[in-house]
Order: sequence, then structure tokens, then C-alpha cells
Amino acid sequence: MIEENNESSILGEVIAVSLSKHHTFSKENQESIKLVKELGVEGDAHFGSTVKHRSRVAQNPNQPNLRQVHLIQSELFEELADRFTIKPGQLGENITTVGINLLELPTNTILSIGESAIIKVTGLRNPCAQIDHFKPGLLKAVLDKDSDGNLIRKAGIMGVILKSGRVKQGDIIRVEFPSRPFKKLERV
Repeated sequence: MIEENNESSILGEVIAVSLSKHHTFSKENQESIKLVKELGVEGDAHFGSTVKHRSRVAQNPNQPNLRQVHLIQSELFEELADRFTIKPGQLGENITTVGINLLELPTNTILSIGESAIIKVTGLRNPCAQIDHFKPGLLKAVLDKDSDGNLIRKAGIMGVILKSGRVKQGDIIRVEFPSRPFKKLERV
């Protein structure tokens, strides 16, 4: 996971921000987005204190929204570049990052972005079959197995907004780890 001596020095950068007012798979890039405490990305279809993802709403519309904001590392696009051309926002993320291995962060990691926005990481995005409608074969490409046969999800992480703020391309992301022992990210 994360090496002890690197915990205080992890910085990343926002390379794109995106939102969609409708439940579309991809999101439109924006100059900036506003993160709103306990609600998510203002103007996005997933904005709200209760779950907005259609499959989750069908199960129980009163569940808390632990998926208020979706982040993806641009390094995934590079990893898949030999088979797929993917641009920021196209996989449904609100914030596209560079320089942080988001998938290795522990649950409850705090991400401070730009001047004031603060996100608490809640878990992994669980990619669904819609991803294959966008690009056939992409679902298999964003899923893997470790040496023990456990499923590895590479389609980004989800979080909740702890402090409101505007986020834009070029903003620095500062990482603050939770207290040990770290809890591995699970799908949320």
C-alpha cells in the first residue's frame, strides 16, 4: 500500500473537472465545478444527500449518498491507450487527477483541493456494463485480478464533500491519511 516515509508528501493535480445535469455516462468538461458540503457537485445529476445512482435508488432511495464525487487518475487513460482513446470526463468522473495513485489510498483519506474544497474518500467506483456501451471491451480492461484472485477495480474512487469549494484544472491536491490501521478501499 503506502510507504511510511511518503505519507506526508503526496501531492497531485487536477487536470480536468466535469459534470452532467443528466444521468449520462460521460460528463462535460467545465472551467470549474463547485463542490457543496454533504451534497456533491453542484449541477450534477448525482447531487444530493441521498443516493442518486439509478441502480442504488431502485434498491433503497433513502441510502446516504457516499458517491457524491467521482475521481479518476489520468494514469488509467495512459495504461489503456494501446486499446482505447479516453479523455477526461468520458468515464463519468467529476475530477480527473494526475500524480496520485487514487486506488491505493485508504478509506477515509482526506483530499484537500484548491483553495478550500475537502473530500473524504469513501470507496471504489464499481464499473458496470454501461462502460461497454461507451467503448466495447472497456469493462474487462478496467477490471483485473490480483495474485490471490481478488477483483481489482480501476475505474476510480468515490467521495463525499466535507467542505465546499470551487475546483478547477491546475488545482493542487493534498493528501491526508486517516489514522492507522488503514482500511483498504472497497466498492461503494
